[in-house]
Amino acid sequence: MKIRSVSPNNRRKAFEVRTSARSFAFPFAKVAPQPTADDPVVRVFVDKELGREGFTYVLKSGREGTVHIEQVLEYNQDPDYLRDLLLYKLTLEAQKRVEASQLSKREIIRRLGTSATQFYRLLDQTNYRKSVDQLLSLLHVLDCDVELVVRAKSA
Repeated sequence: MKIRSVSPNNRRKAFEVRTSARSFAFPFAKVAPQPTADDPVVRVFVDKELGREGFTYVLKSGREGTVHIEQVLEYNQDPDYLRDLLLYKLTLEAQKRVEASQLSKREIIRRLGTSATQFYRLLDQTNYRKSVDQLLSLLHVLDCDVELVVRAKSA
């Protein structure tokens, strides 16, 4: 996700980050070095060296920090980001389980009822167009139980 613009909001003590999809607030308290009343943000810009996926800020003291869009999305609990993170974690687990499995890859593909191409797409952690359902099916074929745990946030 690319950042369109970013600006500091000293009243809210947060950066206001705008993407093509929506706007997010990211508090000064979550960055290092932290801006303060004595050392405020004097410059902030979308960092082209990060492919517009982050921003850099400079404090009055000359210290600077960089924030990646993933930090902003995680802090704001963006549903698309959380889905992609879940897919990534499930994919890494599936990769480990495939390597450890006594089943051949051909047998796994046969049990899934899919093609070899689709199987390898499922194991590609950079592919976010797959579904959680597909990964759950793969883990089931590998004799894994997947449990979803919902709990209250810790303080």
